[in-house]
Amino acid sequence: MAITDDDPFARPKKKLAHEIGEPLDTISADELRERIVLLEAEIDRLRSAAQAKDASKRAADAFFKSS
Repeated sequence: MAITDDDPFARPKKKLAHEIGEPLDTISADELRERIVLLEAEIDRLRSAAQAKDASKRAADAFFKSS
């Protein structure tokens, strides 16, 4: 018998995200390290998006200043 999302006996799914400010006392050290990796990847993604938006704004500013 395959386990599905509707299985009442299935183990609870692990939380994949971190909520800012949540209590950390019930989270294992390994899971904390996993969350650090996830958050660092998210920080990198946010920085890349901000850099792309800055570059786009600089290009628009340069275009309109040269007109």
